[in-house]
Parts: sequence; C-alpha cells; structure tokens
Amino acid sequence: MKLASPLNQTVTKTRKAVRNTIDGFLDHRSDYFSCFYPGCKSPVASFFLDKIFSRIRFDHKKMDKLRKLNEKGIVVYSGKYKTRFEFLYFHWAMKRAGLPYPEIGMDIGFLFLTPLKRLIRTVVSQLDHFLHTFKLKDPYHSGYIATELSKGRCGFLYLIESKAFYRRFVESKPDPLLVLIELQKQQSTPVFFVPQTIVFSATPIRRTPGLFDIFLGSNEKPGKIRRLIALAKSPKKISVEISDPVNLKEFLDRKDIRMLSSEFQVQPLRNHLTDLTNRQKRSVTGPVLKTRDELFEDILTDKELQEFMLEHSRTKEERLVNTRKRATAYLKEIAASYNLNTIYMFEKVLTWVFKNIFEGLVVDQDGLDMVKEASKKAPMVLVPCHKSHLDYLLLSYLMFKNSMPCPHIAAGKNLSFWPLGPIFRGGGAFFLRRTFKGAVLYSKIFSAYIEKMLSEGFNLEFFIEGGRSRTGKLLSPKLGFLSMLLKAKQNRACDDLLFVPIYVGYDRVLEEDAYLHEIEGGKKNPENLSQLIRARKFLKKKYGKVYIKFDDPISLKDYIQESGLNPDNLDEAGHKQVCQGMGYKLINSINTISIVTPHGIIASSILNSPGNRFSYKDLMFRVDAYMNLLTFFGAELADTLTIDPDLAFNHVVNTFLSRKFIELADESDTDISETTRFIVKDNKRPILEYYKNNAISFFVPSAYTAFAILKTDTFQFSSQDLAGTYGFLQDLFVDEFSFDEEKTCEDHINHCLKAFIEDGIIVPNQDLPDTFNLTSEGFRKLKLFSSLLNPFLESYKVALVHFETYPRDKFDAKERIRKIQSMGMKMYKRQDIILKESLSKVNYVNACTCFINKGIEGSEDIEQIRTFREIIDQFLELAPVNRP
Repeated sequence: MKLASPLNQTVTKTRKAVRNTIDGFLDHRSDYFSCFYPGCKSPVASFFLDKIFSRIRFDHKKMDKLRKLNEKGIVVYSGKYKTRFEFLYFHWAMKRAGLPYPEIGMDIGFLFLTPLKRLIRTVVSQLDHFLHTFKLKDPYHSGYIATELSKGRCGFLYLIESKAFYRRFVESKPDPLLVLIELQKQQSTPVFFVPQTIVFSATPIRRTPGLFDIFLGSNEKPGKIRRLIALAKSPKKISVEISDPVNLKEFLDRKDIRMLSSEFQVQPLRNHLTDLTNRQKRSVTGPVLKTRDELFEDILTDKELQEFMLEHSRTKEERLVNTRKRATAYLKEIAASYNLNTIYMFEKVLTWVFKNIFEGLVVDQDGLDMVKEASKKAPMVLVPCHKSHLDYLLLSYLMFKNSMPCPHIAAGKNLSFWPLGPIFRGGGAFFLRRTFKGAVLYSKIFSAYIEKMLSEGFNLEFFIEGGRSRTGKLLSPKLGFLSMLLKAKQNRACDDLLFVPIYVGYDRVLEEDAYLHEIEGGKKNPENLSQLIRARKFLKKKYGKVYIKFDDPISLKDYIQESGLNPDNLDEAGHKQVCQGMGYKLINSINTISIVTPHGIIASSILNSPGNRFSYKDLMFRVDAYMNLLTFFGAELADTLTIDPDLAFNHVVNTFLSRKFIELADESDTDISETTRFIVKDNKRPILEYYKNNAISFFVPSAYTAFAILKTDTFQFSSQDLAGTYGFLQDLFVDEFSFDEEKTCEDHINHCLKAFIEDGIIVPNQDLPDTFNLTSEGFRKLKLFSSLLNPFLESYKVALVHFETYPRDKFDAKERIRKIQSMGMKMYKRQDIILKESLSKVNYVNACTCFINKGIEGSEDIEQIRTFREIIDQFLELAPVNRP
C-alpha cells in the first residue's frame, strides 16, 4: 500500500480546514438566499422607510380579513408587476399590525438591504455550491422556499414580467406558481394567496399614454420617480387595496381546473389572481378612460346602430347624412365628458360648501366598504332616493373621498345650462330628456350610449323616482331608465348589474320653500344662471346633518333567476315583470334603510295635535308612542336620537320655534316645560308635512292596521277581522306608499299587532285564540297612527268631488289638476276639508291615477264615486281632525 505524499496530505488538511471554516461561518447551514428579507437592521434605513411608508393611508378594516390567516395555512401575497416597493411596504405595514408579513420574495432579491454578515454568508454559500456543482444554488430546486413557507413564513410573488416569462418559457426556470401548486398537492394545509395592489393615483388609466406616462410610468405601472412624486405631493390619495384571500386548495378542486396537469393549472391561476388585482385597481380608478371622441366613434360606427340609422333614414325619407348629423348632435347633447381635473375642483369646492352649510355627514361606512368590494364583481348602478339637487353631488363626493371612481349620473336636461352643464359633464353627468315620446332616433342613441358605458365598465347612478320628491316620502318608481338598463344587459353589454339602493336624508333640505310653492300649485322655476347666482344665500344658513346609508347590492342576474325567468332570454312579458318587480324592490329597500330624524318625529307629533294648539306634555306623549313603534320595528334612528333623544327633541322644538313653524301660546314663557303650550302656524303645516313624510314609511302598516281595528267598532276583535280594511287601504294608496309584495296583508297585520301588544295598545284575550282586547289608552294611541293618513284621505276626497262634478274627457290631465286644486281651496275655505297640508298637487295627481285605474273618470261613474266617498268619510270620522 502506497502512503500519501506529504503534499497530498497538506492539500487534504487544507480542504478540511476550509470546509470547517465555511461550515462554521455558515452557522451549520447552507440555505442562504437573497430572496429572504430579514427586515431592515440599519437605524438610518429604518428611519427613512418609516417616514416613507407612514405617509401611505391604509384602512385597517381591510386588515381584518388577514387576521390569523397564517394559522389556517400558508400565506403568499401577490402583486401584478415586479416591484420591491410593494414587498417592503407590506412587510413593514403587516409586521406593525401584528399580521402575517412577507419574508420570502419569489424571484425578488434583497442583497442591497441584507445585513453585511448575512450577505457574506449568502455569497459564501453560493460560492461553495458553485465549486461543487459548477452552478448556483436555486431556492426552488433546493426546496428552500417550500420548507420556509411550510415553517410559517409568508411569501410574496408577482404575476407579470417579461423577463420572468422568458426565463420560464424559454430557459425552463422554475415558476413560483407551479412550485406552490406542487406544494399544495403534497399537503392538506391550504395555501392562501392575498392579491394586493398599491394605487398611487385615482386618475383613470388612459387608452393613449401621455408624455408623463411615457417617461415616468403609467398609473397602471408607475415608475420609481412617479411613486416618489405621489408620496411627496399627495400621499393621502395613495390607496392600498387587498382582495379576499384565494384558497389554492379550493381553486385546484374546481371542476374545470381539477382535470388539468399541474403545469397547465398555472396559467388559469395566474389569470385569476391578475383579474382580481385588476378589479381592485378599477374599484379605485374606474375603467380605462377613452376620450370623448373615441367613445363617439365606437358608438356611432357600431354595426347595429349603422343599420338602424339606414333603416330610419329610409322610413323618414331623409338623406342618410342628415340622419347621421342628428345622431351625432344627440350624442353630444347626451354624453358626459369625464374629467379628473373637474372632479378635483369639485372636491375642494364641495368640502368647503358642506362644512359651511351642514353640521356633519353621517355616513354608513361599513355599507360603503361593502359597495366598494362589490364593485369588483360587476358594474354598479347606484340608486339613491331623490330629495335634493345635492344628492348626486354628495354621492360623487363621497365616492371620490373613499378612493372610488365617481359614477356617471343620469341628470335631467334642465341641468345642462351654462356654466353648470359643462362642469357637471366633467364630473360624470350625462343628460336625458324628460320624455322620449316620438324621438325614435334619440331613444336609440341614448340606449347605445348606456350600453357603451356599461360595456366599458363604468358605474352609473340614476334616480328611480324620476325627479325630486316634493312631499318628503318616496315616489312611485319610474321604470323607463331601468328598462334601458335591463335591455343593455340582454344585449350583452355586461354579464351582470349590481343595483345599490341608497338613502340620502337631510335634517333640512335647501329647496324647502320651492317645494312648498310647487306643492301648493305654483309653477316650478326652471334652473338657470340667475338661480345659481341666488343660491349663494344658502351658504349663510345651517341645514343640520346629512344621513347616507347603503343597502346590500342587488344582482340583476340573480333577481331574474329568482323570479323563475331566464336571464339570457326574456320575452316582453318577462321584461315588464322584471322592471316592475325590481323598481318596487329598490323603493322598498330604500324605505327599509331610511333614517328617522328627530325632525320627522316632532313634525308628525305636531301635525297630529288636536286643532292647532298643543302642550309640550301632549307632544311628548305622541313622540313616545311613535318612538316605541320605531324601536320595536328596529328602524334606523339618527345618531342624535340614540345619544340623547330628549336633547334632540328639545333642539328641534326650539328650531321650529325660531323658524316660526310654531309659536308660543304665551309669549311670556321663557323656559319650555310640560305645561308650555304652542300654536301651529297654519301656513307652515305643509312644510311640517314634508318632514313628517320623511319618516312615514315606517308608520304606514301601523296606520292601516289602526284604521282596521277602529273600523271594527268594538274593543274585542280578531286578526281575521282586519285583513279586508288593510287590503283596501293598501290598494287605495298604492301610488302613495309602496309595499313588499312578498308579504301578505296578514303578515303586516300580525307584525303590527305584536308592536301594539308591546306598547300596551292591545292585549291578547286569554280565553279566545287569535283575539285581542283594545285598552282605553290604546284607543287613543290608535288614532295617533291612523290620523297620519288624514291628509291623503282629504286629498282623495277632493279628487272624488271633482270627478263627481265634471263629466269625463272635459279636461286634459293638466287642466284637471288645476281644477282639483281650485276645488280643494274652496273646500278648505268652507272647511269641508280641514288640513292645509291636504292641498297637495302631488296627492291630487296620485288620487287621479288611482281612481282612473279603478274606472272613475267623471260624473258618469257616480255610483263608484259615492261608494268611495262614503268609505273615505268613514275613515275620516274614525280619526277625526279637530277644527283649528
């Protein structure tokens, strides 16, 4: 046997010494990679990162979906484009919040941020591996990433980058998503992807990039300089968006994914995560913004519209060029001119205006967050009630302040006057005529515009009532625009539409005096520049608080399916059924989320006083009765009523005194007490009626039930005795008050009876089932509820007298209303009717609609007229109005 030479022995010993030195330096580990981020150890760098990242606004409610997520499985954050900025921000933000934070960057290195000791270990580890294998050690093939993630560390990956795609596709480098799919298949613990994005500007992405986008990066993919400019200039406008976690285990178990091999499951997963990220960004910026000219060209060159215009020109016997001219003019008349600079200006002006005229905006923030989350699924249609011109300004302002795109708003053509018209267009308003009657081409162009807006992904806003409510309560739904939206859905403009019912309420509306003028028969003043100039007087007054509440979004697709119809194939009857059903569903939803203010409660209590005089003690008796019912029904109360109701009611009484709605019977009274007496100003009753009607929807079923009980004319009754009267009133006032068609009269009656039992108005009979006894105080309280309908009964009585006096077809609709108004004034002066607030033009219009639908059109229908008059007089006797 040959002995080793001294030189060989020396080399061997040297290698062992180097190996021992390397192993000792590597701390008995060889897994050192630049993809691991241990956190910033440098005090200077930490200081700068804190300064930069702390400027970014992050809604902590969004973090709730991540709490304890790492205890359920492996957490991997995903971003669309490769950027260390997002990784570092989420590492910093999540670690500070005590949430799972990323430490492993997939295809992202952090050598420049790695502490020196770890940096050397990483270099030595790679050098050692290279000397043995002549290639660098890979964190994927070595199992490092899978091992670290399984130990509970969180990862971070990006979805799109050209170099990464080349390495995967051409060089066959590992795909992080494939590694994670294989890891998921080897274990039962789920892998959770958390799609996220940081939006540095709410500016919509433009189809054609400008110079700023070319040199500094677009809003879609901002460069380093653009990010720094946003951080320095407007950090409050930077928004952090997080989607709901995606369970990889559940994704791979989908029927369309399960049958694929792992390498072919990667792209569907990448597409899904990218789509979620895109939806997040669009929920802030809105869809890609085309110029007005681009939209016009897309709309007017559409094949179907071209064929329609050709056929229309032949029918009208006009040259095609003239038809196209008119089509272009109509589109210019209609279309918005969405401009973010206009919206920025609006935001600054409205912030100042709202601070000056309102005491605060009470916003349902949870509901707004829900709406924002839902906007990622389909185009939204915001459907607020319409009480004031401020409604659409408030909603756009609210959306913009909460990092959401402003909706495109359907506005009446009357608002297109200069200079507001161009400004409103810049804020997203598009204009429509009050009627499309006879305007076939205009109607087609308008429909084409709506379809284009939806296909581009814009959110819309329209008022289901058509116009502003002059009475305080919701009007019957106008279905024309809703029908167009349904047709757009049928024409595949979008796969689904999400309708969002919204309540917007005011302690006091700016248009109060104008509404009173119109209700009493005055002519509506058209909107114009002089009105705008006079509007500055509103800035000198305070109008209390504004209340905004959101209901759950309603999917049009789901609604059609629940109606037993095919969403993709509706015939004319099905279309009409869906329109009517959805219209009333939206109205009912808004009523359900309405917020009751102390102004509405006090106004109701004042108007239901015997005569025009009342004491403070009597007033509060009525207030307590109304509040008990509202509490039982779970009505949403204004914050002032939940904090200190007595203070809120006293404040409203003093406000009504200062505004001369009521006055002290004894002017020497300085302090209000139980014995203080008040007088209602007769000419102010219609204004009080407006505020009463803000809350009346919660009392209507109770008023019907109260009338039904009083009509039995006995102190003992069963619930079966009430259905007939309840159904009659519900049918009579179908144009005044909407009702839930999914509930029967019996359902409403039973619910009201439970409330009456709770308040001691009735008591169950111990001997007879389904039988109740009316208490003596309950008899008095029932009249408090039933008398809420007296103004409507008196208005309908006036309409019947008109029909009894004149033959059918004597007047057209407008002249008929003028005659009814004149007759109502005469009856009021003769005291055939008592209430000033019953002289309502809106009530008369609804009464005519009701009676004409029942076949009453003139004196020829005298038998029906007398029948209805007797019934209405009987109701008025059950809850008599004392003469002032």
